[in-house]
Amino acid sequence: MQVQVISSVNEASSAQFVHKTAIIIDVLRATSSIITALAAGSSGVVPVETVMEARAAHQEGDLLCGERFCKKIPGFDLGNSPDEFLMNAVKDRRVILTTTNGTRAIHKSTKAEYVLIAALLNASACAKAAIDLRRDVVILCAGSHDEFAIEDGLCAGLLLSRMQALHAAPLEMDDFGLAMLSLYQDRANKIKETIRSGATGKRLLKLGMAKDIDICSEVDTCMGVPRLQASGDLLVCSCS
Repeated sequence: MQVQVISSVNEASSAQFVHKTAIIIDVLRATSSIITALAAGSSGVVPVETVMEARAAHQEGDLLCGERFCKKIPGFDLGNSPDEFLMNAVKDRRVILTTTNGTRAIHKSTKAEYVLIAALLNASACAKAAIDLRRDVVILCAGSHDEFAIEDGLCAGLLLSRMQALHAAPLEMDDFGLAMLSLYQDRANKIKETIRSGATGKRLLKLGMAKDIDICSEVDTCMGVPRLQASGDLLVCSCS
């Protein structure tokens, strides 16, 4: 099985995903929030790229959620903090979500055969799902401000470690994947500290969002693996 890791959404092209399984990572915070919302009973998460698209997709009973530059979009119901999606407010309701990088990364991967949503929260379950699908894999780190984000690379390394343990033969990784595997192996016992020291972590700390880092730094607390599926003219993340 071949596995490619892409450092940020701007480095990805649609052609890279054809006939493959895509795994999208945005640890701080979009994919962590999607996983949390579905675990809390949301009927589905609709990832969209723009605020205008979010408003257009919104129907009665839906929750408008999202951020720009780490802050909740004015007029929206919720932002992009995972703890907001732990509330009973999301149960049995559809979440329309737009974020600066994560939802854009999801849409970049739509040529893939399968699209899985990953974070540290569900890394082992996602690794198993990817192995079970028996396709070559592209792991896309959403990044932050169009640049690589260390928390996404750390999660990619964790995924590679779990996938390698499950796969009968050695994975064929690209050089960036090997580097992310080494990063995870070196920092496995210092995940939260590593995330807090990264650029996005520092930004969230400055904004008083340390709780988001605490939640997003947890490993394997969720067994659900959201998958992207077509629903009418929209794409919806749900756990099958």
